[in-house]
Amino acid sequence: MKGYVQVYTGDGKGKTTAAIGLAIRAAGAGLRVYIAQFLKHGDYSEIRALARFSDQITVEQFGLGGFIVGDPTPEDIQSAVKGLNRAREVMTGGNVDVVILEEANRAASRGLFPVQAILDMIHLKPDSVELIITGRGADFAVIDEADLVTEMTCIKHYYQKGVPARTGIEK
Repeated sequence: MKGYVQVYTGDGKGKTTAAIGLAIRAAGAGLRVYIAQFLKHGDYSEIRALARFSDQITVEQFGLGGFIVGDPTPEDIQSAVKGLNRAREVMTGGNVDVVILEEANRAASRGLFPVQAILDMIHLKPDSVELIITGRGADFAVIDEADLVTEMTCIKHYYQKGVPARTGIEK
């Protein structure tokens, strides 16, 4: 099966949810999935759920848990670069069918690594691997290289009324 490059971007909700849904679908078809999370750190609901599929879905977190706004620390950058190196190693190692770079677009736009690093991943992707890149602010060069691009657009959100992120729904 030929693999393609998918990008989920935009300011709307659902980018990570779409990628995780794809991971579960792939696992259901017997495919092996690797997910690198570049901003998250900790015990999110999706981590607990995906642990049930640990024979087919591997998740590694490279966010340190403190960087959300402002400038990243040297440690944040070092961890993100480590994550990219690990994802590249896994993607080219011949043991996975799907690689998800969760929040890689956002990580690049926030200065954790250059956009060129994402483009390099696209160019190194084996033909048999499906590569999914999520996060708001996808660079135009990444969009140009992708085979499928979906932009999530926020029309209305209850955050605007002060509703915090809810366990099991947003976190």
